[in-house]
Amino acid sequence: MPTPPTRRDFLVQCGGGIGGIALLDLLARDGLADGAVQEAKGATGLHHPPRAKRVVQLFMAGAASHVDTFDYKPRLERDHGKPWDPGEKIELFQSSPGATMAPPWKFKPYGASGKHLSEVVAPLGEVVDEIAFVHNVVGKTAVHSQGTLLQSTGFATPGFPSAGSWVCHGLGSLNDNLPAFVVLPDHRGFASNGTKNWSSTFLRAEHQGTVIRPGSDQPIADLFPPKSDYITKAGDKAGRKLLERLNREHLEGREGDSRLDARIQSYRLAASMQLHATEALDIGSEPEHIKRMYGLAPEGSKVDDSTINDVAETAFFGERCLTARRLLERGVRFVQIWSGNDNGFPRRNWDSHEDIGRDHGPLALGMARGTAALIKDLKQRGLLEDTIILWTTEFGRMPCSQGSKGRDHNPFVFTNWLCGGGIKGGVTSGESDEWGFRPADRAHPTQVYDIHATLLHLLGIDHRRLTVRHNGIDRRLTDVHGHVIREIVA
Repeated sequence: MPTPPTRRDFLVQCGGGIGGIALLDLLARDGLADGAVQEAKGATGLHHPPRAKRVVQLFMAGAASHVDTFDYKPRLERDHGKPWDPGEKIELFQSSPGATMAPPWKFKPYGASGKHLSEVVAPLGEVVDEIAFVHNVVGKTAVHSQGTLLQSTGFATPGFPSAGSWVCHGLGSLNDNLPAFVVLPDHRGFASNGTKNWSSTFLRAEHQGTVIRPGSDQPIADLFPPKSDYITKAGDKAGRKLLERLNREHLEGREGDSRLDARIQSYRLAASMQLHATEALDIGSEPEHIKRMYGLAPEGSKVDDSTINDVAETAFFGERCLTARRLLERGVRFVQIWSGNDNGFPRRNWDSHEDIGRDHGPLALGMARGTAALIKDLKQRGLLEDTIILWTTEFGRMPCSQGSKGRDHNPFVFTNWLCGGGIKGGVTSGESDEWGFRPADRAHPTQVYDIHATLLHLLGIDHRRLTVRHNGIDRRLTDVHGHVIREIVA
């Protein structure tokens, strides 16, 4: 008589198919499964007790200026209009160094921490004591596409998984009815690199970001079948059952290929999303005071984005922040919110070569109001304590002028900030020099690897152990670098 399989053997054998993976995931959430769960799912699991379990990444596409928003430099005001001479030869991306240029907005201190913020991001003053600023982040390139990839994937070249994909690979999903990783792009289009910024590449295909467009007629593409006299609910259900059977037959003998398994899972997820996503995206059901807090337009009114303006940018970014909160409280693990797209003129992103005041003004004010609302809303719901918010951009901008009102690219130093789960609020780690041109301590800058290492650490993951063997190399989000920024960990 054959020996009955052990529970572990049963789980591993079931784990070969999508149904088994779903079973393992459910058992894992109930604490009933052992190491076989992580083995079957390909995940790494927790290495130490986590401080957070979900992430919001706010990405300012086009390179937001640190010296005009968060990094107060009195010398720029004092020397405004004078020749800028940092004591070394400077090669800029698109121009020659102009005169020292003061920000078009005044700075003042906020909160118990006394952190100086520009008036263009004044709404964040209400929550500044929740935030940890890192002012000595350095990049490796002044090219938008490479800089954006570096911040979103940890590498300046294509072909590597995004931070969101790594997090979902390591921790799995918190829900069965919505994607684990959701991307909310700018309403005008994608930033540099497009979908590469949230690709899973050599990780399992199920870990890539799912794009949702709040406020559009079809927020999730192809979620529902097109209207047709030939498509019925019964026929649609029968078609899915047939497709599932064909997929099962195709999967036999191809167990090492995750693409079909991911596609099967996406179909099942889509069926669940038909019931749950519509409710999750229904911000109209929110109380009026919540909508006002996020700066949403009054019910029934239309926001005109034919010209970049404060009202439009506040409404569009606020809508994404409120949507993010609704997704997070329903179990989405990682939400990526984008501000700015890759083209358009007048400027529709943060790439302010011509006029900082014109371009940054509406974008920064809209970002600040929506973000402040998100932080307050998460806190009042008890979600901020285990949710990390990461604000980033591909690089900063120069302390000197380009033309008379713009600023060129500055990859030599810029700002990131974090708040929420496990972050020590009201502090600053690292400083830029008196110009905001380079780190004050050039020997010890902060790199994106350190930001990512800190993010993973707070999620309970040792960044050095979250690895996948690919093309003969143990790959990880932080490459061969990265240190946890202890100064900002509570």
